[in-house]
Amino acid sequence: MQVAVVTFDGFNELDSFIASALINRCRGDGLEAFVTTPAPVVTSMNGVEVTGQRPMEFVAEADVVLIGSGVRTREVVADDRMVSRLPLDPSRQLIGAQCSGALVLARLGLLDGMPVCTDVKSRPFVEARGVTVLDAPFHAEGNIATAGGCLASQYLATWVITRALGEDAARDVVGYVAPVGESRETVERALRAVRAGAAAPR
Repeated sequence: MQVAVVTFDGFNELDSFIASALINRCRGDGLEAFVTTPAPVVTSMNGVEVTGQRPMEFVAEADVVLIGSGVRTREVVADDRMVSRLPLDPSRQLIGAQCSGALVLARLGLLDGMPVCTDVKSRPFVEARGVTVLDAPFHAEGNIATAGGCLASQYLATWVITRALGEDAARDVVGYVAPVGESRETVERALRAVRAGAAAPR
């Protein structure tokens, strides 16, 4: 399975890099993430220049698409040409959004009344689109998931790994990257967030 981690100019490094780094620990099992960008090089909100691993057209063939957050997401959703480059299909793809990435899902019309998780700064802009925002770090319905708060990107990655390879694979990955001495509680917290987010009623 191939994962497109969509990364726009002004992106938040934590969103794109945590998700892709965790997922890429599953390369040996056939799950691989690629930083996917609208231009050959994008610049983060802190001035870090990154060369994309895949062009935006890759989202059409990816099995999983994760929309990262950043300081220019509102510009992205206002750009019809940019939006047209995101032909997402939840009937055949797992689709996740981090923080302000929820704005992209709303703009694409993929939420269909589904509540979302997002960060504090993005919340009023998401709510202005008529979307309910949950006070939770993770929520999923079917093949669509959202995460709120930069470090909740670990929950988005845990969801992807669990859906693709099962809980044991997610346990291995999260347990490996967890702070020394905190492996068990870190793993259980991630899995608990994903289970709760997937089971929560609207």
